[in-house]
Amino acid sequence: MANSSTGCLQCLPPRDSQSSRPYETTVGFIDTNHPNYVCRLKKALYGLKQSPREWFATLSGHLQTLGFQLSISDPSLFLYHKNGIRMFFLVYVDDILLTGNSPAALKKLLDNLNSTFTMRDLGTISQFLGIQATSTSYGLHLNQSRFAQSILARAGMSNCKPVSTPSQLKTPTSNGLTAAYSNPAFYRQLAGCLQYLTLTRPDIAYTVNKICQNMQNPTIQHFDNLKRLLWYIQGTLHIRLPLFRGELVLRSYTDSDWAGDTQDWKSMSGYCNFLGSSLISWSVKKQNAVARSSTEAEYRALASAAAEVTWIRRLLQELHCTQTTATSLFCDNTSAIALANNHIFHARTKHIEVDCHYIRHCIKDKSIQIHHIPTAEQLADLLTKTLPSPRFKLLTNKLVQPMDPPP
Repeated sequence: MANSSTGCLQCLPPRDSQSSRPYETTVGFIDTNHPNYVCRLKKALYGLKQSPREWFATLSGHLQTLGFQLSISDPSLFLYHKNGIRMFFLVYVDDILLTGNSPAALKKLLDNLNSTFTMRDLGTISQFLGIQATSTSYGLHLNQSRFAQSILARAGMSNCKPVSTPSQLKTPTSNGLTAAYSNPAFYRQLAGCLQYLTLTRPDIAYTVNKICQNMQNPTIQHFDNLKRLLWYIQGTLHIRLPLFRGELVLRSYTDSDWAGDTQDWKSMSGYCNFLGSSLISWSVKKQNAVARSSTEAEYRALASAAAEVTWIRRLLQELHCTQTTATSLFCDNTSAIALANNHIFHARTKHIEVDCHYIRHCIKDKSIQIHHIPTAEQLADLLTKTLPSPRFKLLTNKLVQPMDPPP
């Protein structure tokens, strides 16, 4: 559904000349009959800074009069739960997703909204914010193939040859490649588009993160890395993110690449979270501080994943999918697991920030339980480093699925 709004301006006579705060005059609309009058805003218009806030306040206020409650975990989500009827209302500016367990209640709500706002019912979801959604017998498939094609067209690479991986294991070294790239604005534009593409493409999240770290002063080598990523996207346009029906049990995988950045020697953290068989969130982020050991790097990654798991558990509780058992968090570093479970190692961890010890609190209140997993089975390995082609393809196939190209 999409809304439209109108605005209204009321002309007022000029303020008294003796006022201590006279109106400032600006070049703009002038009423021919009253050239000295000013305009008072009566309704929010598109283009004004306060427009989104005013629109959201109006919509949220109306929904609350209908019995909806604003989610504590997600400020754009509204929840309705009365007399066995559940409805979920997700809004992003004027794009709205609405679902529930009662078709009659949904129709009644739509009729009420149409009587107050100008909206269109677009039916079953097929696209939302540039993400295509395809219904299947077991759930949904999400993909951004059209958006990926638009990025390639913008870069002039619609007919480029594909490659098997988004980045090279070994970066070539040459004096010519260290020179500044001639069009940094173009580099930043493509990097920004690629960031949005990672919403359904965890396989490129690590490479996009590395590309975005050089947006300020990109070199020719950095642009070559970006081009290789585009070559990879050309060969994987129809990759999809599957969402499955089934038992909604949350589990998480976390990994770290110790001192993976040879410029500042900071480590890379990565995690991915599954709800049942569906991948629902993932993250690639450089750590804020230099880790003194691989154990510390993994421990920091555990703390980041624990914070995300806590938020997801809270959101699931609001959606009436409460996790009755501790969430399994899989890590391939036994020392980091021991550090998280043992509160005695104070001398070895006194230099680590207090917020990193959040994982210990989660273990103590039994919301998270850490398990060891062999490195070969660590899915988050894809999010922390450049991998050889066979390993990369193996982990990619476990996170996303290829989709038959359209006829």
